[in-house]
Amino acid sequence: MPTPHLGMLCGVVFGLISAGIMLPMQFPDKRAAIAGAFANRLAIGICIGLIDPGRIGWAIGLAVAILISMPDAIITKAYVPILTVGAMGGAVIGWVLHAFGR
Repeated sequence: MPTPHLGMLCGVVFGLISAGIMLPMQFPDKRAAIAGAFANRLAIGICIGLIDPGRIGWAIGLAVAILISMPDAIITKAYVPILTVGAMGGAVIGWVLHAFGR
């Protein structure tokens, strides 16, 4: 599968997982919070898919995911959960794209 398409697919899966994790939580505007998390994680997959993973795909994914997750972490002041989940997902997506993308 072409790397950009695989990146988009991985971003959708990552977004759905993140949205699923947030379902039992309470937020003032739950719909907006879940939609924002989904969009953030989708952007991580798309951006990693558009970058050549090079020799160390997981490291590229990790760096991109941290950079994209940083604004949400700063706004919500929930640094650890947002950056940790983003970093793990980005590293996995980077590895998947490096291993299976073309």
